[in-house]
Amino acid sequence: MIKNETNALYTANPARYENMPYQRCGNSGVQLPKISLGLWQNFGSYDSFENARELIHTAFDNGMTHFDLANNYGPIYGAAEITFGRILKQDLLPYRDELFISSKAGYDMWPGPYGDGGSRKYLVASCDQSLKRTGLDYFDVFYHHRMDAETPLEETMQALDYIVRSGRALYVGISNYPPEETKQGVKILKELGTPLLIHQPRYNMFDRWIEDGLTEILQNEGVGSIIFSPLAQGLLTNKYLHGIPKDSRAAKSEIIHLNKDHITSEKLARVKKLNDLAEKRGQSLAQMAIAWTLHNKAVTSCLIGASRKEQIVDSLQALENLFFAHTEISLINEILTD
Repeated sequence: MIKNETNALYTANPARYENMPYQRCGNSGVQLPKISLGLWQNFGSYDSFENARELIHTAFDNGMTHFDLANNYGPIYGAAEITFGRILKQDLLPYRDELFISSKAGYDMWPGPYGDGGSRKYLVASCDQSLKRTGLDYFDVFYHHRMDAETPLEETMQALDYIVRSGRALYVGISNYPPEETKQGVKILKELGTPLLIHQPRYNMFDRWIEDGLTEILQNEGVGSIIFSPLAQGLLTNKYLHGIPKDSRAAKSEIIHLNKDHITSEKLARVKKLNDLAEKRGQSLAQMAIAWTLHNKAVTSCLIGASRKEQIVDSLQALENLFFAHTEISLINEILTD
């Protein structure tokens, strides 16, 4: 059950577009905010509705027009879409044409052979379910969430093409696809007449896999990208400078992408050196980490998460210093490979 729902009226900040820079997404006509909000966590069934609402308000009031969902975001599966749908109906419907809303399907969602993967059956059904949960008539972009080696790539791309042609989405994207499959997907979609708009990969200072071929493909093909996990699940913040706090995500066994076994003494030493550089730049480590992802020319937008509105405001301050001197980039590379 969603907690603490109210019916107070919301009016968006009239100055919301004054400070947010926007960047064209690949060769398309779409411009995305340099920082976007992901609803992977803190929008589930057991989270405070009022806090979720405050996060959405804070983001939009500061020019963050892009909100990113997936069918299984929760917990429980689908809960984040339901929460966002309630906020949309209650507060944001007058601003729908100012919003760029995405969802995804590809991971486990419902029992049986049709609730996972990349089949046309799963993707179309999942998109329909996501539209119903959010109350939207269409998504601005709908993604295949992961590469499915057991489904022909042609079938998955044809499903995405159908989702656009049937009016369920305006654009299509892919997420977590390796370079070669990305290149093949771009080719298939181009031939179908529904160009790939965007790729959503994981990217941060400790996870730079996209630099090994993917970013070059995206730039050559005119495809945008929105990266997630810029803070390496909180590792690239000041939270772990003095070890692992008991209440941190790394201390919780249910967080599969970051646990105390991943936080080695060598990695913490690098975090401390990066923090020293951030302080010299007049930024927090988190702000520098976000700015660093945007320094990559292939990156259109940086997708952040937040549990408190103050975290959104803090992240937005990264935009105040996006410039990196060559010496700073060299030092970061040296720290990360030392």
